[in-house]
Amino acid sequence: MTARDTSFVTEVPDHPTMLAAMRLACRAPSVHNTQPWRWVFDGARLHLYSDTDRQLSMDPHGRQLMISCGAVLHHVRTVFAAYNWHTDTVHLPDLGQPRHLAAIEFRPWPHPPAGVRARAGAIHHRYTDRLPMLQPDGWDDLVPALRGLVSPHDIELDVLDESVRSRLVTASEQSTALRRYDMLYQSELHWWTGHADMPEGIPPSSLVSDAEFARVGVGRTFPSVPHSMRRDHIQDRARIVLLSSNGDSPQQWVHTGEALSAVLLECAVAGLSTCALTHITEVSSGRKLLANLVPRVGLPQVLMRVGTAPDADEPTPTPRRPLVDVFTEHRR
Repeated sequence: MTARDTSFVTEVPDHPTMLAAMRLACRAPSVHNTQPWRWVFDGARLHLYSDTDRQLSMDPHGRQLMISCGAVLHHVRTVFAAYNWHTDTVHLPDLGQPRHLAAIEFRPWPHPPAGVRARAGAIHHRYTDRLPMLQPDGWDDLVPALRGLVSPHDIELDVLDESVRSRLVTASEQSTALRRYDMLYQSELHWWTGHADMPEGIPPSSLVSDAEFARVGVGRTFPSVPHSMRRDHIQDRARIVLLSSNGDSPQQWVHTGEALSAVLLECAVAGLSTCALTHITEVSSGRKLLANLVPRVGLPQVLMRVGTAPDADEPTPTPRRPLVDVFTEHRR
């Protein structure tokens, strides 16, 4: 090894940048806001691990956990790009450690692609909108851009025809009916929802009343909140989008989460509201129905409602775990 080799030092983000980027990126969405991830920076590389202690009983294979981790991985890469850092990522770097989902190396990136900073900025105001929405403004122009964003992750995006909405409502209701007397599912659902002042889970402000949910139809049935009639003048007109993969492996689940993150952020940049849905794909009959609604062979992973919110007020941000609980840093 030459003197030049020994003097080589890998460039990495400094401590304040690392903390700021991780704090923002960890606002990524996750199933029931479980935030099932752990990050470790070893001084040269940033590592993503799944937190299987937060795996839900309704997710026995960890599919939704991995999708959630894929979403935070894409958020992290987006935020660091906005800070002018390129992230070279290896997915599942050690097959002997299935919880080790990604390893990231850094290099300066003075001129990231246009749109990166806008998408990173959208993280601040993106939220899950479970209320009825209007039709999405500028939808026809946006769809090609969304397909372009998911393509690098080997994920397909299909916009479902409005004619199938009633079938989706039925599938959504069947998903609820199948779990009505599943005490483990119900207990877990109540554990993760409806509690204020918690650093995780879905707070009451993010849930809807029975009357509001009745005008949406396609969504997971959460514990109801006291009666209210927000947006009482509209029936849901959100477009429904399906993300599908070519297979059902852990790596494809992570890629699904990355694609989901890209779509959610791009929609937020466009001023649209979104709601990711996984309840129908949790049951085999639901996945089979969705697969028959698109022209290509694929495995349905996530549905999304995309629309325009008729009100300008953004809800209170959903809580996040303290950074110290999800991120460990070791500087050399």
